[in-house]
Amino acid sequence: MRPSSHPSPCADALPLVVDLDGTLLLTDMLHESSLQLVRDAPWKALALPVWLAGGKAALKRRIAQQVEVPVAHLPYNQPLVAWLREQRATGRRVVLCTASDQALADAIAAHLGCFDAVMASDGATNLAGPAKADALVRAFGERGFDYAGNSRADLPVWRAARAAIVVNAPASVARRAEAQGNVQRSFPAAAAGVTAWRKALRLHQWMKNLLLFVPLMAAHRLGDGAAWTQLLMAFVAFGLCASSVYLANDLLDLESDRQHPRKRLRPFAAGTLPAWQGVALVPVLAGASLALAWATAPAFLAWLLVYFATTWAYSLALKRWVLVDCVALAVLYTLRLVAGAAAIAQPLSFWLIACSGFLFLSLAFVKRYAELLVQQAAGKTQAHGRGYLTSDAPMVQSLGVAAGYTSVVVLALYLNSDTVMTMYRAPDLVWATVPVLAFWVSWMWLRAARGQMHDDPLVFACKDRASLAAGAVFVLALAVAALGLPW
Repeated sequence: MRPSSHPSPCADALPLVVDLDGTLLLTDMLHESSLQLVRDAPWKALALPVWLAGGKAALKRRIAQQVEVPVAHLPYNQPLVAWLREQRATGRRVVLCTASDQALADAIAAHLGCFDAVMASDGATNLAGPAKADALVRAFGERGFDYAGNSRADLPVWRAARAAIVVNAPASVARRAEAQGNVQRSFPAAAAGVTAWRKALRLHQWMKNLLLFVPLMAAHRLGDGAAWTQLLMAFVAFGLCASSVYLANDLLDLESDRQHPRKRLRPFAAGTLPAWQGVALVPVLAGASLALAWATAPAFLAWLLVYFATTWAYSLALKRWVLVDCVALAVLYTLRLVAGAAAIAQPLSFWLIACSGFLFLSLAFVKRYAELLVQQAAGKTQAHGRGYLTSDAPMVQSLGVAAGYTSVVVLALYLNSDTVMTMYRAPDLVWATVPVLAFWVSWMWLRAARGQMHDDPLVFACKDRASLAAGAVFVLALAVAALGLPW
């Protein structure tokens, strides 16, 4: 047992022993440290099975030696922490006892400053279940301590304790603890539910996959039923793929999200959902996406793989490179158009790619600009996990506005081409789309400058009345021009 640097005076009350993973923390340090290791040095993931062969305690020690977990930003169980401080203020001895590695446990205890001693795995013994119960009995005697825990592994520890404090336990574990007859207090777990998973999977972001249908509309193939079927399958495949990447991105970006005013509330960052469930679900969603993409069209599968690889590159590295991150986001948006065209074997015009590419680049800058404003308002000088200073916001704004108006110019040049003359019965009416697009670009940047922009501009646009009205006028102008109807 390792004492803290500032032990509290001993009292007559029995020591209060507290578990770490899932109890004091709303997460698991093995999962946290493993994810950080894979994020910072992906090639070391290959070493994990080798380290595990030496035992779980050895695995934890090796990982702890490789990473430095930012303990100040971990999701702590605040009601429990407050109660521990109250108990310690009465003179009661409080001990942190965890299966996590000693180095990580010491760092957390030092940060919180409410423990008199720390007991943890030492690289040889994994201090969990019966091993933890035996260690505590040796230290304090049978029934010589109270214990706060959360999992099935804590049942033998509760049996050896005088009193059990049940924290964030699943219902089945709580019932078994109650059956032992010594539960003194409970801190119920907050139910995650469907809402947490809906947020984690970012189902609202699936709206961006409507871009897959743009090539169908641009080619005036709205009456092609087979094409609609292919695109609906492509829509679901892209959604599953995107959700798998969102999960992976959140798991690899926990540190940065926890330092962001809004992103800290994401389910994995806040500890609402356990990280291991996200890790398990990522390959399931990705596999289902690829299978559906193959059933849609081999060409579509190829472009989905490009999208998948680019999103992983973005999650692992590109999002940390200044300006490159915005170009990568624009590419990811544009890939939806390309993949949609591939799903229905529709050639894409240079004009559509150029106009949409610059427009998406502008939206990527909107996203980053909005984030910089949030960080700036929080008094920070740098966006954590990104290559930007908050003072870069005016330059990002300038680049984004320029990209947006370049898309307007490209659209105007396209409308002056011979293609428009042959595709539309009333080509002059198509010019109404130019001021509409100019308005929308200006409107998005105006809202961003006022600090009213959602983190993702396309999702914002799908909920914004002015954006929806501009989109309706844009589509109406194209429809009238195509049909040659009078205004």
